[in-house]
Amino acid sequence: MARLRRLLTVSLGAVGAGVLYYSNDNSRVLQAAQKFHYDPTPTTKWDWNWDRREPAHLVKPSDGGEDDVRFKRELEEKKPTATRHLFLIRHGQYNMAGKQDIERVLTEKGIQQAKHTGDRLVTLNFPYDRMIRSTMTRAQQTGDYILTRMVPGSVAISNDKLLEEGSPYPTEPSNSWRPEVHVYQSGSRIEAAFRNYFHRADYRQKDDTYEIIVCHANVIRYFVCRALQLPPEAWLRMSLNHASITWVSIRPTGLVGLQYLGDSGHLPLELLTH
Repeated sequence: MARLRRLLTVSLGAVGAGVLYYSNDNSRVLQAAQKFHYDPTPTTKWDWNWDRREPAHLVKPSDGGEDDVRFKRELEEKKPTATRHLFLIRHGQYNMAGKQDIERVLTEKGIQQAKHTGDRLVTLNFPYDRMIRSTMTRAQQTGDYILTRMVPGSVAISNDKLLEEGSPYPTEPSNSWRPEVHVYQSGSRIEAAFRNYFHRADYRQKDDTYEIIVCHANVIRYFVCRALQLPPEAWLRMSLNHASITWVSIRPTGLVGLQYLGDSGHLPLELLTH
Protein backbone atom coordinates (compact mmCIF):
# COMPACT_ATOMS: atom_id res chain seq x y z
CA MET A 1 0.00 0.00 0.00
CA ALA A 2 2.88 2.31 0.78
CA ARG A 3 4.25 1.79 -2.72
CA LEU A 4 0.81 2.51 -4.18
CA ARG A 5 0.56 5.75 -2.23
CA ARG A 6 3.93 6.89 -3.58
CA LEU A 7 2.92 6.04 -7.15
CA LEU A 8 -0.37 7.88 -6.82
CA THR A 9 1.38 10.87 -5.33
CA VAL A 10 3.82 11.12 -8.22
CA SER A 11 1.26 10.37 -10.93
CA LEU A 12 -1.43 12.70 -9.66
CA GLY A 13 1.04 15.48 -9.11
CA ALA A 14 2.32 15.08 -12.66
CA VAL A 15 -1.14 15.51 -14.20
CA GLY A 16 -2.03 18.62 -12.30
CA ALA A 17 -4.17 17.12 -9.56
CA GLY A 18 -2.27 19.21 -7.06
CA VAL A 19 1.00 18.69 -5.24
CA LEU A 20 0.60 15.74 -2.91
CA TYR A 21 2.93 14.84 -0.10
CA TYR A 22 3.59 11.34 1.11
CA SER A 23 1.28 10.48 3.95
CA ASN A 24 0.00 7.45 5.81
CA ASP A 25 -3.49 8.89 5.47
CA ASN A 26 -5.14 6.49 3.00
CA SER A 27 -8.31 8.55 2.79
CA ARG A 28 -6.36 11.56 1.55
CA VAL A 29 -4.74 9.52 -1.20
CA LEU A 30 -8.05 8.00 -2.27
CA GLN A 31 -9.72 11.41 -2.24
CA ALA A 32 -7.03 12.76 -4.52
CA ALA A 33 -7.34 9.73 -6.79
CA GLN A 34 -11.02 10.49 -7.33
CA LYS A 35 -10.01 13.75 -8.98
CA PHE A 36 -7.89 11.86 -11.49
CA HIS A 37 -9.88 11.16 -14.65
CA TYR A 38 -9.80 7.46 -15.45
CA ASP A 39 -11.97 6.04 -18.20
CA PRO A 40 -11.73 2.23 -18.42
CA THR A 41 -13.76 2.09 -21.62
CA PRO A 42 -11.73 0.39 -24.42
CA THR A 43 -10.85 2.77 -27.23
CA THR A 44 -11.32 -0.01 -29.77
CA LYS A 45 -13.13 -3.34 -29.80
CA TRP A 46 -11.46 -6.59 -30.76
CA ASP A 47 -12.51 -7.68 -34.25
CA TRP A 48 -13.18 -11.40 -33.90
CA ASN A 49 -13.41 -11.78 -37.66
CA TRP A 50 -10.07 -10.11 -38.33
CA ASP A 51 -8.87 -13.03 -40.47
CA ARG A 52 -12.27 -13.59 -42.11
CA ARG A 53 -12.35 -17.08 -40.59
CA GLU A 54 -14.82 -16.58 -37.79
CA PRO A 55 -17.05 -19.69 -38.01
CA ALA A 56 -20.28 -17.69 -37.98
CA HIS A 57 -19.12 -15.98 -41.17
CA LEU A 58 -18.27 -19.25 -42.92
CA VAL A 59 -21.70 -20.83 -42.51
CA LYS A 60 -24.88 -19.93 -44.35
CA PRO A 61 -27.18 -18.11 -41.91
CA SER A 62 -30.18 -19.98 -40.60
CA ASP A 63 -33.57 -19.41 -42.23
CA GLY A 64 -35.12 -20.10 -38.85
CA GLY A 65 -37.18 -22.99 -37.59
CA GLU A 66 -35.77 -26.42 -38.44
CA ASP A 67 -32.87 -24.79 -40.30
CA ASP A 68 -31.44 -23.80 -36.92
CA VAL A 69 -30.37 -27.41 -36.45
CA ARG A 70 -28.38 -27.33 -39.70
CA PHE A 71 -26.84 -23.96 -38.83
CA LYS A 72 -25.71 -25.04 -35.36
CA ARG A 73 -24.28 -28.30 -36.69
CA GLU A 74 -22.27 -26.59 -39.44
CA LEU A 75 -21.16 -23.86 -37.06
CA GLU A 76 -19.76 -26.45 -34.68
CA GLU A 77 -18.04 -28.27 -37.55
CA LYS A 78 -16.27 -25.10 -38.69
CA LYS A 79 -14.80 -24.24 -35.29
CA PRO A 80 -10.98 -24.59 -35.22
CA THR A 81 -9.41 -26.52 -32.36
CA ALA A 82 -5.67 -26.07 -33.04
CA THR A 83 -3.30 -23.18 -32.35
CA ARG A 84 -0.84 -21.80 -34.88
CA HIS A 85 2.52 -20.63 -33.53
CA LEU A 86 4.61 -18.32 -35.72
CA PHE A 87 8.28 -17.69 -34.89
CA LEU A 88 9.37 -14.54 -36.70
CA ILE A 89 13.15 -14.37 -36.97
CA ARG A 90 14.97 -11.23 -37.99
CA HIS A 91 18.03 -11.91 -40.16
CA GLY A 92 21.54 -11.59 -38.73
CA GLN A 93 23.89 -8.62 -39.11
CA TYR A 94 24.89 -8.11 -42.73
CA ASN A 95 27.16 -6.07 -44.98
CA MET A 96 25.23 -2.81 -45.22
CA ALA A 97 27.81 -1.38 -47.63
CA GLY A 98 26.64 -3.72 -50.36
CA LYS A 99 24.97 -1.87 -53.21
CA GLN A 100 23.08 -4.89 -54.49
CA ASP A 101 21.24 -7.54 -52.51
CA ILE A 102 23.70 -10.25 -53.51
CA GLU A 103 26.45 -8.23 -51.82
CA ARG A 104 24.51 -7.81 -48.58
CA VAL A 105 25.74 -11.04 -47.08
CA LEU A 106 25.91 -11.89 -43.40
CA THR A 107 28.96 -10.70 -41.53
CA GLU A 108 30.87 -13.18 -39.39
CA LYS A 109 28.98 -11.81 -36.43
CA GLY A 110 25.70 -12.27 -38.31
CA ILE A 111 26.59 -15.92 -38.98
CA GLN A 112 27.23 -16.54 -35.30
CA GLN A 113 23.97 -14.79 -34.40
CA ALA A 114 22.01 -17.05 -36.75
CA LYS A 115 23.63 -20.17 -35.28
CA HIS A 116 22.75 -19.10 -31.75
CA THR A 117 19.17 -18.46 -32.82
CA GLY A 118 19.06 -21.92 -34.33
CA ASP A 119 20.30 -23.36 -31.04
CA ARG A 120 17.61 -21.45 -29.18
CA LEU A 121 14.86 -22.76 -31.45
CA VAL A 122 16.16 -26.29 -30.94
CA THR A 123 16.21 -25.77 -27.17
CA LEU A 124 12.56 -24.70 -27.22
CA ASN A 125 11.97 -28.22 -28.56
CA PHE A 126 8.87 -27.58 -30.65
CA PRO A 127 7.96 -29.79 -33.63
CA TYR A 128 8.57 -27.14 -36.28
CA ASP A 129 6.57 -27.81 -39.43
CA ARG A 130 8.24 -25.53 -41.93
CA MET A 131 10.50 -22.54 -42.49
CA ILE A 132 9.51 -19.74 -44.84
CA ARG A 133 12.25 -17.31 -45.83
CA SER A 134 12.36 -13.93 -47.48
CA THR A 135 14.15 -14.19 -50.81
CA MET A 136 16.69 -11.52 -49.81
CA THR A 137 20.23 -12.81 -49.34
CA ARG A 138 20.57 -12.00 -45.64
CA ALA A 139 17.34 -13.81 -44.79
CA GLN A 140 18.23 -16.79 -46.96
CA GLN A 141 21.61 -17.14 -45.27
CA THR A 142 20.14 -16.70 -41.80
CA GLY A 143 17.68 -19.49 -42.52
CA ASP A 144 20.49 -21.70 -43.81
CA TYR A 145 22.58 -21.27 -40.66
CA ILE A 146 19.57 -21.87 -38.42
CA LEU A 147 18.91 -25.12 -40.28
CA THR A 148 22.47 -26.32 -39.60
CA ARG A 149 21.46 -26.63 -35.94
CA MET A 150 18.41 -28.76 -36.72
CA VAL A 151 18.00 -32.35 -37.83
CA PRO A 152 18.47 -32.38 -41.63
CA GLY A 153 15.19 -32.68 -43.49
CA SER A 154 13.08 -32.20 -40.36
CA VAL A 155 11.67 -28.86 -41.54
CA ALA A 156 10.07 -28.13 -44.90
CA ILE A 157 11.59 -25.04 -46.57
CA SER A 158 10.01 -22.48 -48.88
CA ASN A 159 10.87 -18.95 -50.03
CA ASP A 160 8.53 -16.00 -50.47
CA LYS A 161 9.19 -12.63 -52.13
CA LEU A 162 6.24 -11.15 -50.23
CA LEU A 163 8.42 -11.25 -47.11
CA GLU A 164 11.15 -9.00 -48.50
CA GLU A 165 12.05 -5.84 -46.59
CA GLY A 166 10.19 -2.61 -47.28
CA SER A 167 8.19 0.24 -45.77
CA PRO A 168 4.84 -1.27 -44.76
CA TYR A 169 2.84 1.76 -43.65
CA PRO A 170 3.18 5.54 -43.11
CA THR A 171 4.53 6.07 -39.60
CA GLU A 172 3.22 8.26 -36.80
CA PRO A 173 5.12 10.26 -35.69
CA SER A 174 6.02 10.73 -39.31
CA ASN A 175 9.48 9.80 -40.51
CA SER A 176 10.34 12.53 -42.98
CA TRP A 177 13.36 10.74 -44.46
CA ARG A 178 11.20 7.87 -45.75
CA PRO A 179 9.52 9.02 -49.00
CA GLU A 180 5.88 8.08 -49.50
CA VAL A 181 6.75 6.22 -52.70
CA HIS A 182 8.41 3.44 -50.66
CA VAL A 183 5.20 2.74 -48.77
CA TYR A 184 3.23 2.90 -51.99
CA GLN A 185 5.49 0.32 -53.58
CA SER A 186 5.83 -2.20 -50.74
CA GLY A 187 2.94 -1.58 -48.36
CA SER A 188 0.36 -3.71 -50.17
CA ARG A 189 2.92 -6.49 -50.66
CA ILE A 190 3.71 -6.71 -46.95
CA GLU A 191 0.00 -6.57 -46.11
CA ALA A 192 -0.53 -9.47 -48.53
CA ALA A 193 2.16 -11.41 -46.66
CA PHE A 194 0.37 -10.74 -43.38
CA ARG A 195 -2.92 -12.06 -44.74
CA ASN A 196 -1.17 -15.08 -46.16
CA TYR A 197 0.49 -16.19 -42.91
CA PHE A 198 -1.58 -14.70 -40.11
CA HIS A 199 -4.89 -16.46 -39.59
CA ARG A 200 -6.33 -19.06 -37.27
CA ALA A 201 -5.95 -22.75 -38.07
CA ASP A 202 -8.24 -24.49 -40.52
CA TYR A 203 -11.07 -26.30 -38.76
CA ARG A 204 -9.74 -29.59 -40.21
CA GLN A 205 -6.36 -29.12 -38.54
CA LYS A 206 -6.10 -31.33 -35.46
CA ASP A 207 -2.64 -30.55 -34.05
CA ASP A 208 -0.94 -27.29 -33.15
CA THR A 209 1.61 -26.08 -35.71
CA TYR A 210 4.95 -24.32 -35.28
CA GLU A 211 6.24 -22.31 -38.24
CA ILE A 212 9.46 -20.33 -38.60
CA ILE A 213 9.42 -17.19 -40.75
CA VAL A 214 12.81 -15.62 -41.44
CA CYS A 215 12.47 -12.06 -42.70
CA HIS A 216 13.10 -8.44 -41.73
CA ALA A 217 12.57 -5.93 -38.93
CA ASN A 218 10.07 -3.68 -40.71
CA VAL A 219 8.01 -6.65 -41.82
CA ILE A 220 7.96 -8.24 -38.36
CA ARG A 221 7.08 -5.00 -36.59
CA TYR A 222 4.19 -4.39 -38.96
CA PHE A 223 2.99 -7.99 -38.54
CA VAL A 224 2.92 -7.55 -34.76
CA CYS A 225 0.86 -4.37 -34.96
CA ARG A 226 -1.62 -5.95 -37.34
CA ALA A 227 -1.88 -9.20 -35.41
CA LEU A 228 -2.56 -7.43 -32.11
CA GLN A 229 -4.95 -4.99 -33.82
CA LEU A 230 -2.78 -2.05 -32.81
CA PRO A 231 -2.51 1.06 -35.01
CA PRO A 232 -0.34 -0.05 -37.97
CA GLU A 233 1.36 3.34 -38.03
CA ALA A 234 3.06 2.40 -34.72
CA TRP A 235 5.35 -0.21 -36.28
CA LEU A 236 8.46 1.98 -36.18
CA ARG A 237 8.12 2.63 -32.45
CA MET A 238 9.63 -0.74 -31.54
CA SER A 239 13.14 -2.05 -32.10
CA LEU A 240 14.35 -5.56 -32.95
CA ASN A 241 17.89 -6.85 -32.63
CA HIS A 242 19.49 -8.96 -35.34
CA ALA A 243 18.58 -12.67 -35.14
CA SER A 244 15.91 -11.95 -32.53
CA ILE A 245 12.83 -14.12 -32.06
CA THR A 246 9.27 -12.81 -32.08
CA TRP A 247 6.71 -15.48 -31.21
CA VAL A 248 3.03 -15.00 -32.04
CA SER A 249 0.31 -17.52 -31.17
CA ILE A 250 -3.05 -17.53 -32.96
CA ARG A 251 -5.68 -19.32 -30.91
CA PRO A 252 -8.68 -21.25 -32.29
CA THR A 253 -10.98 -18.49 -31.04
CA GLY A 254 -9.15 -15.87 -33.09
CA LEU A 255 -7.39 -14.35 -30.10
CA VAL A 256 -3.72 -13.53 -30.74
CA GLY A 257 -1.00 -13.68 -28.12
CA LEU A 258 2.49 -12.17 -28.30
CA GLN A 259 4.79 -14.54 -26.42
CA TYR A 260 8.12 -12.93 -27.39
CA LEU A 261 8.88 -9.58 -29.02
CA GLY A 262 12.40 -9.34 -30.41
CA ASP A 263 13.82 -11.75 -27.84
CA SER A 264 17.61 -11.87 -28.11
CA GLY A 265 18.47 -13.18 -24.66
CA HIS A 266 19.99 -16.25 -26.27
CA LEU A 267 22.76 -14.12 -27.81
CA PRO A 268 26.02 -13.40 -25.96
CA LEU A 269 26.48 -9.73 -25.15
CA GLU A 270 29.18 -9.32 -27.78
CA LEU A 271 26.77 -10.52 -30.48
CA LEU A 272 23.97 -8.06 -29.71
CA THR A 273 23.46 -5.70 -32.66
CA HIS A 274 20.53 -3.91 -34.19
